[in-house]
Amino acid sequence: MQIRHWLREAQSLLQHSDSAKRDAEIILGHVLQKPRSWLIAFDDVAVTAEQQGVLAELVARRQQGEPIAYLCGEREFWSLPLAVSPATLIPRPDTEVLVEQALSLLPATPVKVLDLGTGTGAIALALGSERPESQFLGVDRIDKAVTLAQRNAERLQIANCRFQRSNWFGDLAATTFQMIVTNPPYIDADDPHLTQGDVNFEPRSALVAEGQGLADLRLIIEQAPQWLAPGGWLLVEHGWQQHLSVQALFVAAGFDSVATRYDYGNNPRVTYGKFSHISNSLL
Repeated sequence: MQIRHWLREAQSLLQHSDSAKRDAEIILGHVLQKPRSWLIAFDDVAVTAEQQGVLAELVARRQQGEPIAYLCGEREFWSLPLAVSPATLIPRPDTEVLVEQALSLLPATPVKVLDLGTGTGAIALALGSERPESQFLGVDRIDKAVTLAQRNAERLQIANCRFQRSNWFGDLAATTFQMIVTNPPYIDADDPHLTQGDVNFEPRSALVAEGQGLADLRLIIEQAPQWLAPGGWLLVEHGWQQHLSVQALFVAAGFDSVATRYDYGNNPRVTYGKFSHISNSLL
């Protein structure tokens, strides 16, 4: 079977997806280890029987709704090819807004930055790739996530990022950071979207939080001041309907310069603030 014929058949099988053509191309490119441009230019090349067997399994899994990122084991974030696994969330483009905002707030001098709930290491690695003079620590309570993030750092040769196990701040040695960033669980347990699309396959513990999705955000915002150096910044990703509640939590915790950044879909997505109260910081 030629590439063009396989793509046509796969697209038909994946017609439930709103990106059937692209899904088929990604799956085939993954198995053949070829870019999309090559598939188009050499669409008369034959797909072997062995390759067709592998492809059939991947298409069947995609028909069941399994995310393309899990099928291929990789997702691009901030132009970095990150290994992913069912132990972590799949990095999403909107989280790049948090990276952009963090870079705009970081001083020109070397700093220490903490990434809470690092997952694949996406945020820490994106920041580390842009600021090689600074040090980035990513923590996660899931051992498999820590291992995955460290493997991503090694594969991408981003030496200024390290990763360790910690349940939020719980297992950290006493220190301070000039910035803390996080994309914590913020979806309410009753949200109907949890049974739809990619999130249906992602770890529930990385998605859902108590208190209408605000429990982990509240804990992080309330505890962050004791881990921030004077003038340090906290940036959190949150749901599009949570920004006013999150802003209130920032103000109640003593942050100033509190503001919210909108994502690429024009939804309020990242709230941040500066902590300037020296007396409340670890010294």
